[in-house]
Amino acid sequence: MNEFVSDFWSPWIAGVSLLSIVGCAVFLWATSIKRTDAKVDITGHVWDETLAEYNNPLPGWWTWLFYLTVAFSLVYVVLFPGLGSFKGILGWTSSNQYDGEMKDAATTYDPIFNKYLKMDVKAVAADPEGKAMGQRLFLTYCSQCHGSDAGGSRGFPSLADKDWLYGGEPDVIKASIQNGRNGIMPAFGGNPEAVGGEAGAKAVANYVMSLSSMPHDANLASTGKGKFEQACAACHTPAGTGMQALGAPNLTDKTWLYGRSEATIMETITKGRNGVMPAWKDFLGEAKIHLLTAYVYSLSQGN
Repeated sequence: MNEFVSDFWSPWIAGVSLLSIVGCAVFLWATSIKRTDAKVDITGHVWDETLAEYNNPLPGWWTWLFYLTVAFSLVYVVLFPGLGSFKGILGWTSSNQYDGEMKDAATTYDPIFNKYLKMDVKAVAADPEGKAMGQRLFLTYCSQCHGSDAGGSRGFPSLADKDWLYGGEPDVIKASIQNGRNGIMPAFGGNPEAVGGEAGAKAVANYVMSLSSMPHDANLASTGKGKFEQACAACHTPAGTGMQALGAPNLTDKTWLYGRSEATIMETITKGRNGVMPAWKDFLGEAKIHLLTAYVYSLSQGN
């Protein structure tokens, strides 16, 4: 790959760029020469029997507009980077512009963010302006997965109810946003001894369905109970109420992350699940996460 970063390519690119600009100017000059003969020059392209294409010079005003673009191009590559490694007289770079814009934004908005950072999360959640700021952050960074109404979707939990995988207290919500989460449900399909293959998975699925009073096969549920206690109770507890320390969901309520049908539950048992929540600490910073925490907390409180 060294040949692509050698000193040879910089003058080559600069030369091609300048040659292209000058070539445009020469081409414009060649096509704008006025002919002195009275003969009408036709290209030979004819449509609809009589509609012909004439080979006349461009109008003067149009030609001069093109000349202006050539002149603009020459000025541009002198002022800004456009000729290989030449950085331009102004020394402009996209990274410097970005850093400057971020610095200006920090000067304007950091005092506002810091004001709310000093407040308790519950107080921010009750503050209309703070909540509105948190909502805008949520719509920008979180709605792609959790929905604009925070209602969630398949595989992405709703944040607007009181059902929490890891807990709904402000410090737990903040930890989820800061550090992310990785909820792993192991696949038991490759381990026949765990649940007994497809038939065993079907039995466990019916037992899980019975825990939330869903229609189920009672005989299969009776068979699946023992398998559940053997393979699943360590995370979901023997009663199926879940364990927030592990992010293991409660199986006795009406909330289903991937779906409540027998086939979907069997799929979860046999193939497992891997839910990833990215960590936002380094990208958003403490102040923005504080506002996001307050907004998410307010959703489950009816604020």
